[in-house]
Amino acid sequence: MKTLGNKGTTGTQASFLKLFDGDHAKVRDLERRVCQKIGFDQPFAVTGQTYPRKLDAQILDVLSRIAQSAHKFGTDMRILAHKKELEEPFEKNQIGSSAMAYKRNPMRCERVCSLARFVMSLQSSPAMTIATQWMERTLDDSANRRLTIPQAFLAIDAILTIMQNVVENIVVYPKVIAKNLNAELPFMATENILMAAVEAGGDRQELHEHIRQHSVAAGNVVKVEGGENDLLERLRKDPAFASVDIDAEIKPEKFIGRAPEQVDEFIQEVVEPIRKRYPNVAVAQAELRV
Repeated sequence: MKTLGNKGTTGTQASFLKLFDGDHAKVRDLERRVCQKIGFDQPFAVTGQTYPRKLDAQILDVLSRIAQSAHKFGTDMRILAHKKELEEPFEKNQIGSSAMAYKRNPMRCERVCSLARFVMSLQSSPAMTIATQWMERTLDDSANRRLTIPQAFLAIDAILTIMQNVVENIVVYPKVIAKNLNAELPFMATENILMAAVEAGGDRQELHEHIRQHSVAAGNVVKVEGGENDLLERLRKDPAFASVDIDAEIKPEKFIGRAPEQVDEFIQEVVEPIRKRYPNVAVAQAELRV
């Protein structure tokens, strides 16, 4: 971490140089000691009257990246809530909608997205400040940074508190997930079924055309007639796929790749080192009023 150090009124350290009778080594040693005393590693090498405002832009960039990830999380949660696969915590007497009593709107994640957009909008402010500094500096940076920096930190703090509350109390509906998966799985499985039929001696182009025609017909049943996806039944009845064990090809575990292992590796290689780096940080329970 860096600090302004003892740079004087214009950044040249002229007053300190005069104090030490022109001894540059003493000026530098004083600055080093001051930095250590107040807990910084080193001073900025070159500054004006203030530290480089690019640091403000870098800070807001980091906070904006947190907000971007939080917004992605909140959006995904809202989509999955709409599909009724996941649900954020919902209090016993909470009102999900002032107009429609049956609704359970994902109010926490909506709040996350709203605050995240606010933080992302602040990102451009310090960038424009550093870009418009004059030869020395002007005072137009002061009011701007006193607003944008505290507001960004406060908003991120609120975002992380809300996300902690959501993650600690998230509700999962496995049966709905299975139902939605089974509705789409036939389309996802067609490539596996095609390759199995080819391995059994079938012509790839002919088999591909069979699957295309069946998929279009099944899609019309779902979208036009509002019926169930009957693609697998159509393929079972097609002699071209008689040699394929279709039930074996549509097992969900065939389509997850290394996802479980990737989760374990991410926790072990990325999350755990961060937790070990901050062993004394106590995580309080996040409580919200909604």
